[in-house]
Amino acid sequence: MVYQLVIFDNDGVLVDSEPLSNTILAAYLTEVGHPTTYEDSLRDFMGGAVHRIHDLVQERSGQRLPDDFDRILHERIFEAFARELQPVPGVTEVLGELSAYGVPYCVASSSSHERIRVGHRSAGLDEWFEEEWIFSADDVARGKPAPDLFLHAADMMGVDPSQCVVIEDSPLGVEAARAAGMDVFGFTSMVPASRLTGATACFGEMKELSALLGLGT
Repeated sequence: MVYQLVIFDNDGVLVDSEPLSNTILAAYLTEVGHPTTYEDSLRDFMGGAVHRIHDLVQERSGQRLPDDFDRILHERIFEAFARELQPVPGVTEVLGELSAYGVPYCVASSSSHERIRVGHRSAGLDEWFEEEWIFSADDVARGKPAPDLFLHAADMMGVDPSQCVVIEDSPLGVEAARAAGMDVFGFTSMVPASRLTGATACFGEMKELSALLGLGT
């Protein structure tokens, strides 16, 4: 199938941020009295919006996180991004091919607009994304695994959902894409294919994505 729009998740798909952000999140939750390992953070929060952290902590402990939790978390993450963040290996080549073949693409992420932009600047990806190609969970009422964000991105880009494909690396994201009626290719750099249930196909290295998208064929 020739897709009319490629929708990228951001964290872990475009920028290699998941190890950094989940290490920081696990440590900060532990610091404020909710012991969390890196593995716990990946399992429970990867692919979700920040409100999911608040919801799960309150559901499990009956306690609310501090009022300044989001601000401090993002300050720590942004500092780490400035020092260490890199693009996912091979992603600039894929973006270059999409541009060369005239295939529209965008990003639809559970992160805030600010975090997406900070990450792109830190990783050197900002030149690849116009402002109107960036969509955040801030833009919709319900984040992943609800389909709202992907449907919003397709609507704003003027493409029918059935003509879209999503590039995702989390179970929540795959579930959201399928609920939106879109094909989804699961990137298995952080999560095994067995957890990306419902993905149209899975791939382990970004250099494999061009063939899945049918670029050049």
